[in-house]
Amino acid sequence: MAAESGARFTSAVSLACHDLRTPLATIGGFAKTMIRAGELPEREERFMGMVDEAASQIGALVDQLGLATRIESGRYEPALAEGDTLDIAGSSGDERVFAEGVGATIETDVELVRRSLAALALAALRHGQVDAVTWTVEGRDLTLAPVLPAAALVVVGSSPRDLGALVAGMAIDCLGGAVALEGETARVRL
Repeated sequence: MAAESGARFTSAVSLACHDLRTPLATIGGFAKTMIRAGELPEREERFMGMVDEAASQIGALVDQLGLATRIESGRYEPALAEGDTLDIAGSSGDERVFAEGVGATIETDVELVRRSLAALALAALRHGQVDAVTWTVEGRDLTLAPVLPAAALVVVGSSPRDLGALVAGMAIDCLGGAVALEGETARVRL
């Protein structure tokens, strides 16, 4: 009975993610159109920009939730490609996240791993209240530091207070990797 209930819940969340995309696209599209028209007073244009940004953030959250349901239901199909682990770790797009070391070429869902590592680093920054974090790469093994006690359980997914980190752990596990805590570092094996 519990497995059936879990499957129904996963299906419900998956359907909700799918159904949310249309109204969300309408909101984002309307905001972009209003901004591009250039006819709004400065204050209203700024508000429309905030609406557009919020729609983008909600879209990213819906995407993360949709990915989690695909992983949980066994419907996730990785887009495999070759990538270098140092390049993947160093491409978060956040100037507070650094990468150093020696990478290795692996076959994985490169974009998903990139987003997952970025989410783990962001969780370490946000919940640890630190100014910067560094990925140290040794082939397939990556360590993220510092991961302060306030952020540790969030980064490894034991304390579900950060959707990005939680889904990142699910994704890395699904791709055959692992995320573990070692002192004030998080170790990721790809």
